[in-house]
Amino acid sequence: MEAYFDNSATTKVYPAVKDIMIKVMEEDYGNPSSLHMKGVEAERYIKKAQESVAKTLHCKPEELIFTSGGTESNNLALIGTALAKRRLGKHIISTEIEHASVHATLDFLKSLGFEYTLIGTDEHGVIDPAEVANAVREDTILVSCMHVNNEIGAIEPVAEIAAAVKQKNPDIYMHVDAIQAYGKIPVNPAKIGADLVSISGHKVHGPKGSGALFVKKGVLIRPIIYGGGQGNGMRSGTENVPAIAGFGVAAEESFRDFDKKIETIRGVKDYLREKLTSLPDVYDNSGDAPHIASFSFVGVRSEVMLHALEDRGIYTSSGSACSSHKRAASSVLTAIKLPKERLESTLRFSIGEDNTKEQVDYIFDVISEMLPILRQFTRK
Repeated sequence: MEAYFDNSATTKVYPAVKDIMIKVMEEDYGNPSSLHMKGVEAERYIKKAQESVAKTLHCKPEELIFTSGGTESNNLALIGTALAKRRLGKHIISTEIEHASVHATLDFLKSLGFEYTLIGTDEHGVIDPAEVANAVREDTILVSCMHVNNEIGAIEPVAEIAAAVKQKNPDIYMHVDAIQAYGKIPVNPAKIGADLVSISGHKVHGPKGSGALFVKKGVLIRPIIYGGGQGNGMRSGTENVPAIAGFGVAAEESFRDFDKKIETIRGVKDYLREKLTSLPDVYDNSGDAPHIASFSFVGVRSEVMLHALEDRGIYTSSGSACSSHKRAASSVLTAIKLPKERLESTLRFSIGEDNTKEQVDYIFDVISEMLPILRQFTRK
């Protein structure tokens, strides 16, 4: 049996996504900037995708900028805001548990003279809105916080954070990294008080290389890619029409029967937690998001456990896929102050709509069999 439980790293595309992408590449392959009918047809795919994604976010299509994915969306949000508002201030607030695409961008902005403050979390990985508000300075221009943590699934109170920050200074922009939230919990920029929201296509059964940044009407950011002025001047370069079209279809498919899908996913997660925590010295680090579960298998290093499971057709993650090449301890697990023996033995299981309780039973049987052996091997 194969059990793919790494859906937070990427998802399998829907058949309809594959079909529309092939059609665009083989038949409607025009450049959307061309004035002839091939170009007009290509542009229609972009507009249709904008409408589809906007509907899921309850925003206007023109408030979306298509990008190559979550990393670019986060870069555009942070760098674009910093460049646009640098005369008003050079201070940014974020958190210790953000994705590498935020932390690395903050470091880049620091090299340009900006300053940033990182807010810590409680033991569950949840940010206190009051701490964020207390960090606001006269020169603060932006707050960036993820909606759902990508390693443990903690749901952050982004609406409360935005409200607390805006109360101190309504001119501060609120950026929400919703890459792990989109398609799993409701994401409505207006309701959460967000000026900028990052999302990604390949987390919701769309193609890799697709994403979007919501930019609230009236919010001013600077582009970080210059050229022919595509994307309403915000992202120059010929649009990746097959990926954009695929993202649009994925958005439609992901949000069809949304509540039923999420209920099923949560049921699989809860069953997985119940089964694995019945084993000795297995600890649950999971947050409230319906699709992400985190466990520490004390006595076995994460990489050893990951590859042992892979040999049996079970696919998991030892953290964020975008940071997995680094050997440093997870900043998220460090932030929630996990003991060293748990920090070094943690795996993430991320559930998708194709996962089943039967697969969980298989995972439980395999881990029950191998865990004592791996622990004995580790101790030698």
